[in-house]
Amino acid sequence: MNTILPFLLLLQEHAAGSAEEASGSLLSLQAGLMFWTLVMFVALWMILQKYAFKPMTAAVEAREKALEDAIAAAQADRDEAARILAEQKSGIEEARANAQKIIADSRMVGEKLRAEMVEETRAQQQEMLDRARREIESEKVRAVNELRREAVDLAIAGAGKVIEKNLDDDSNRRIVESFLASIPVTPDKR
Repeated sequence: MNTILPFLLLLQEHAAGSAEEASGSLLSLQAGLMFWTLVMFVALWMILQKYAFKPMTAAVEAREKALEDAIAAAQADRDEAARILAEQKSGIEEARANAQKIIADSRMVGEKLRAEMVEETRAQQQEMLDRARREIESEKVRAVNELRREAVDLAIAGAGKVIEKNLDDDSNRRIVESFLASIPVTPDKR
């Protein structure tokens, strides 16, 4: 390249000098000028071809390949993103279904627990009523027995006054108790 450049400069000076010598019109054809212009064009074309066009073409091709690779990578990324999005959507739907199932199960367990608690409360209430009835019945029997004892005592006291004779208390008590036992007890009809 260093040897060609001075030669080209020399040719350019020579062409400029011969252009000054030929004082013709701009459109006039000059064979020497045309020859040297053509030689300069070919020489410049060869230099550019060797040192400029090949690297520029290689750079453009490299840039084009890089763009194609970037487009392919972007497409692959888009496909991967679409796949991940589909997985996420299916995961969300599955989580929603699981949540609905858990809610339904919770409601069912809650209803079952409520029913058990109501049944347990009813059983406790019935047990309390039964216990109260038994206590009332035992109190009633105790009251009847107390009344009988009082009646026996009153009957003995009354009979003792009528007879004016003092019989012993044990025999009198037995006679009255056997009499009262022979009387049927009628339950209250409420």
